[in-house]
Amino acid sequence: MCRWICLMTALVLLLAGASAAFGEGVTLRTVSSFAGADAAAEAYVDILKAYEAETGNTVLDTSAVSDEAWKTGVLQDFAAGSEPDILFFFAAGADSAPILSRVVPVGEINAAYPGLDLPENDALRESDGKVYAVPVRSFWEGLFVNADVFEECGVELPTDWDSFCACIRTFREKGVVPIAVSLSDIPHYLAEFALLSCASPEELQARPRTLEQVPGSWYEAMALIRELAETGAFEDNAFATDESSSTALFRDKKAAMQIDGSWLASSLPKESMQSTLVLPVPKHNGNGMAENCVGGVSMGFYLTRRAWRSDRRDAAVLLMGMLTREDSLRRLGYSGLNGKLIVSAEEMLAGRGLIGPLQDAMNRDAREVWLLECIPAVAAGRMTPEECWQRVMSLCPFGE
Repeated sequence: MCRWICLMTALVLLLAGASAAFGEGVTLRTVSSFAGADAAAEAYVDILKAYEAETGNTVLDTSAVSDEAWKTGVLQDFAAGSEPDILFFFAAGADSAPILSRVVPVGEINAAYPGLDLPENDALRESDGKVYAVPVRSFWEGLFVNADVFEECGVELPTDWDSFCACIRTFREKGVVPIAVSLSDIPHYLAEFALLSCASPEELQARPRTLEQVPGSWYEAMALIRELAETGAFEDNAFATDESSSTALFRDKKAAMQIDGSWLASSLPKESMQSTLVLPVPKHNGNGMAENCVGGVSMGFYLTRRAWRSDRRDAAVLLMGMLTREDSLRRLGYSGLNGKLIVSAEEMLAGRGLIGPLQDAMNRDAREVWLLECIPAVAAGRMTPEECWQRVMSLCPFGE
């Protein structure tokens, strides 16, 4: 708090003599994925409002739920030179590579504003050795289950692949959707689930440059998705529904399971906390559950060069500091969540290594083809696993 007071005082003095002083009002543009059902969306808006009240400046925010369309829109804005002043976006992967020349390294910001002392997290270090984003929260992915639905249907929680498949058959017979998923817009977590179920940690971290180098387990994972579709694991309209609708099925207890990430936990109503569990992924071949989980640190706040080189610079730095100070990070992170769900998540992660999503290592074109074209086609039986990886690898997903 003392650091924040000192920073605020210093920047007020700086701005008092600048042409873009507090009294004259500065307008900043921000973009983030704190929107929709994300429990931190309200906190994010509150922080922006507090900044406006303290400074007299105006913040124009155009945040939206993170999906491929949102990612593409952000990158298109950068390409067109209309990027915001502050951005919450993906880091240390294929998504961030196109914007690095248009955002300011954290070290450069700290050098110009030593009182700010923004953290440089090694997990977000880019290929050039610099850190450009300040992370808010880590993430993990797992198998979410409505434990009360399991109990009502007399179904035991899955402990291996056989019991997982038995769950699917029983729920289908009882008229309950086994797994809520949208194959039309967000099949991402299903794809990572299938890979984690089939591949070893070394294979999950492979970055093949040719089709011949693609691990056999990656083909097995695509075949697994088709197998699940054939057994009725997904809702009947999974190929046409959207993520918000499929998530509503899970939230409303009309679906027993959902494969998703920690952001889903933050959006669940409090009354569901005691009846929602998260489990690791069952192994397709072998006993028990996978020894690893998909997760890591993937997103953070950026300050853009557009703001850095303008008369909005001090105002933007002040907002960056406000968004990333300790109390803000607590509000935007998951520390406010509690109950059985989070205990379950901690148990799931205990002793398991975190492996970053394969999609994050792919270039955008290959990732979109894999997730939005190949996965639905494979699930529907219109494309074989071999054709899937031929299509993806033709786009050099991991470089030449």
